[in-house]
Amino acid sequence: MVQTPSSVSRTFVYVSAAVTGTIDTYRMDAATGALTPISGVDVGPMVMPMAVSPDRRHLYAVIREQPYRVLTLSIDPESGRLRQEAVAALPDSMAYISLDPTGGLLFAASYGGSKIAVLLIDKNGLVTAQAQQVIATGRNAHSIVSDRTGKYVFVTNLGSDAVQQFTLDAEIGILKPNDPMQVETGAGSGPRHIVISPDNKAVYVLTELTGHVIHYALDTDTGTLSEIESVASVPEIAGLSPGIASLGPAISGAPAPAVASVDNGKPKVWAADIGITPNGKFLYTTERTTSRIALFRVDAGNGRLTYITNYPTEQQPRGIRIDPSGRFLVASGEKSDRLSVYAIDQADGGLSLVGRYPVNAGANWIEIVTFP
Repeated sequence: MVQTPSSVSRTFVYVSAAVTGTIDTYRMDAATGALTPISGVDVGPMVMPMAVSPDRRHLYAVIREQPYRVLTLSIDPESGRLRQEAVAALPDSMAYISLDPTGGLLFAASYGGSKIAVLLIDKNGLVTAQAQQVIATGRNAHSIVSDRTGKYVFVTNLGSDAVQQFTLDAEIGILKPNDPMQVETGAGSGPRHIVISPDNKAVYVLTELTGHVIHYALDTDTGTLSEIESVASVPEIAGLSPGIASLGPAISGAPAPAVASVDNGKPKVWAADIGITPNGKFLYTTERTTSRIALFRVDAGNGRLTYITNYPTEQQPRGIRIDPSGRFLVASGEKSDRLSVYAIDQADGGLSLVGRYPVNAGANWIEIVTFP
């Protein structure tokens, strides 16, 4: 008997829905990408960023309504169902979380609080203790990501137009400023989300306010970034003007924006998420004003980007995620009651719609887990 792909692996899709306070679970057909709803678990209003442990045993989810906290949920490898196992306090409302490659540390970034935090994950995969390190950043820390070795950590500061650089002492779980401490992205760009190339040679940063992808070369000996190029994800024909940052109150010690943007009354660029295929060949970004997904080709030799085209998607697309096989992309829209699943053409990266599936209100963050 010949086994089909769907019979030898199980792929589950998790979507946090901030308005209803749920995490929706789906099973993905490994052959077609089609989704079958499994369950929804109530976790609390304003559930947003999520991250999966490297061993796929746990899903971590942040509640951005007071009391701010991170939940540890176990993943049943057979059914995909979630069960809450632990909760830990967070020092602020966190817009982004990620893990180090060992799965022993959880990193969190606070946009409103302009800070980052490091929390310990115990040997059972649980987060139970408060942050062991909290660091004030520039304005509006929006994402925090480790490189693939776990030696270096990068933080975007949307309001200060900079990417901060840290080294990680993994044994004690402490971040230390690298030298230099940051690289500037250009006034008014608003760096938001980060992806690291699979070969660990490039770091790609999506700017929320200008919709560019900044390509940095990563020096793996020093952990520092050097800008290679900045490529637009929003074509001029879209008719959008650069966005304006919502900075919030001034943070003590944080530099003021270099240039104050002026509202010209035109629709604004509002980029959101970024993802790269596991083979490193294609990169995708989302833009919320036009509700579209942009496709870039990545040069295999030097990591340079070529903008190819864009596709319509769910309204106000906050999150995208590519499944571990690199064959499907899932997109959510904060103002949509559906998810879209796309098949990725393995030759040119083109997206073709597989289907749209019901989701709870305020869908934003997506995580995908595959069990062999």
